Amino acid sequence: MLRDHARAIWQSAVDAANPRELVRAALNDPELPLRDALAGAGRILVAGAGKAGAAMCQGVEDALDEPALDKLEGTVNVPDFSDPPPLKKLSLHGARPVGSNHPTARGVEGAEKILKLFASAGPEDVGLCLISGGGSALLPAPVADVSLEHKQEVTRLLHACGATINEMNAVRKHLSRVKGGRLAQTFLGEGRPEGGRALFSLIISDVIGDPLDVIASGPTAPDPTTFADAREVLARRGLAGRVPASIAAHLDAGLRGEIEETPKAGDRLFDRVTNVVIGNNTLIADAAVATARRLGYRPHLLTRELQGEAREVARQLVARARGLEPPACLIAAGETTVTVKGKGLGGRCQEFALASALELTPDDRLTALAAGTDGSDGPTDAAGAIVDADSVTRGTRAGGDARRAMEDNDAYRFLTASGDLIVSGATRTNLLDLYVVLRA
Repeated sequence: MLRDHARAIWQSAVDAANPRELVRAALNDPELPLRDALAGAGRILVAGAGKAGAAMCQGVEDALDEPALDKLEGTVNVPDFSDPPPLKKLSLHGARPVGSNHPTARGVEGAEKILKLFASAGPEDVGLCLISGGGSALLPAPVADVSLEHKQEVTRLLHACGATINEMNAVRKHLSRVKGGRLAQTFLGEGRPEGGRALFSLIISDVIGDPLDVIASGPTAPDPTTFADAREVLARRGLAGRVPASIAAHLDAGLRGEIEETPKAGDRLFDRVTNVVIGNNTLIADAAVATARRLGYRPHLLTRELQGEAREVARQLVARARGLEPPACLIAAGETTVTVKGKGLGGRCQEFALASALELTPDDRLTALAAGTDGSDGPTDAAGAIVDADSVTRGTRAGGDARRAMEDNDAYRFLTASGDLIVSGATRTNLLDLYVVLRA
């Protein structure tokens, strides 16, 4: 029963983050200037990227009347879909395989289409960007002197050393023609006498605190980071001498002032940009609390900003849940990290789950869940896992070794053996991860 309840709580959180409904509500919101601006547009040019992109496109087409639909054109980069939703005017561009989170040549093709479309904007055109989690990897447009392969390599190195999303984006924005406000520059006329009239971004946040410059690496937001910051990240993470030479050369050229910095707060171009966060992890946390209460638990919302090393966070949450009066449900939303030292397979939620399982004893009567609201955790087909006091025993009987799996960052294989993985498929949304510990 506890496992069923934990899964139901997670599913209610995913359902609350429906991107189609969030976009439709935003476009119909009288408090926002979008509808009037779109009604007066010559063309409505749509671009974007993210795991929620398909459903966001549906929301746009749902909300617009026929005259507005006639002006609509655009492309959004999304993960590959086996059953893409039908769209009237907008097109989806499959930019990477499911289960991967690295930029690809197909992603570059989609980004080039988007840059070409936005570069064609005239003074009567209005731009609409649809941004959601995963957008950084889904919208790659490397600068001219850096190859995609070299950008892939630096991304891999940053992931492997446990770099934070802020650190990764400081580097990626300075290697891109899209990120760090560059997409807004393209639409609003950089290098042309006239650009578009106004640019609106509807954003579903997968970043704690909703910093506009960090979500999808901020393609329509001012960039507070600099070439110097990007270089400092590489040095701090021990990567300065390990990245491809083209990366180091480009960043050094920026430091010498030979390459223009990304646009900053106060630049006049942002007078015509409106960024609106239409969904964040508050939605999923509130839905989880409501569902836990409906199922008969005393909900305890620990934080909406959970961070830290996954295995350490697991120990902390299990210890905290032990102290709650049953029936209780400890809830946290956010995103942990994993410093990869082994050669195994897994993700941050699976590592959290395995670490939790190793902490649990039969006397605890605890069940723990950790899963991504996007249905994806690391380079696997799993969203995360649900574990209990019998998980280690089940996995061991099936031939696994839980402690060795932890040492090798191989949670996926052990949790497969124990039967604890959550495999939901792509949910077409992305509002960080949900962590639930139930005490009976």
